[in-house]
Amino acid sequence: MIIIADGGATKTAWRSVDKDGVVRSADTLGMNPSTYGADHFHTTVGQAMPVLNPDGEHVDKIYFYGAGLVTTASVAPIRDALQKWCPDAFIDFRSDLLAAARALFGDGEGIVAIMGTGSNSCLYRDGKIMQNYKSGGYILGDDGSAAALGKAFMSDYVRSLLPLEVDLLFHKEYEMPYQVVVENVYRKPGAAAFLGSFAPFILKNINEPTGYFRSLVEGCMDSFMKYALARYPHKSGDGIKVGVIGSFGCACEEYVREAGKRYGLEFETFLTSPIDELVRYHGV
Repeated sequence: MIIIADGGATKTAWRSVDKDGVVRSADTLGMNPSTYGADHFHTTVGQAMPVLNPDGEHVDKIYFYGAGLVTTASVAPIRDALQKWCPDAFIDFRSDLLAAARALFGDGEGIVAIMGTGSNSCLYRDGKIMQNYKSGGYILGDDGSAAALGKAFMSDYVRSLLPLEVDLLFHKEYEMPYQVVVENVYRKPGAAAFLGSFAPFILKNINEPTGYFRSLVEGCMDSFMKYALARYPHKSGDGIKVGVIGSFGCACEEYVREAGKRYGLEFETFLTSPIDELVRYHGV
């Protein structure tokens, strides 16, 4: 059996393929070591494994792709949790960026855009990440992400900068005192996910009459093009395509494409998740 996992800030998608080629799926909370600790990883893996391997088949390999896997120390608690259930498995840790690149382009070429709770990007060629402009995370960057959009909205909200119509619309759906915002952003884990949770509300109401939400979304997309995607070598007609991974990017496809045109970027593929393409990539 092999197991493939794509661990993001908000959720982790799992697939297992047994000796007969049967594919099983599981979805759990995110497994970003920048956000969570060892207890969370043990609990999360413990929820996934009985679903992925109900018959206790021997697990030969685990391909774990994830955000925040930047050092040996950050990988260690996830490795420990996986080895508790699969002590003899070979575990291959790779970045969520490589997961997106392999899912979108195989071992080919293109510009990769991750647009989920967070964002990232790279220039990918011949199966390798050739260039990567760091996203900076939800505090310093993450342009083009649900967290960045939610951050811009919450920033206006807490400073009483929302148009009256938008403020009334928000309060019809949310009870959100200032103290609750501060608690979730500065004191609780999962601040990026909290900020990103407002993206569906914004997109649902994007046609509200003041144009505030549309402007917010267009600004979010433009920043991602300007500070990330358009900086990779490209020119009109050169054949380099851009692919998007992430449910937020897919929900914003219309606005992503519009912003891309202003920078000469041609978008080819939009995928909500890389996980099923990764199963194919690994040849099972």
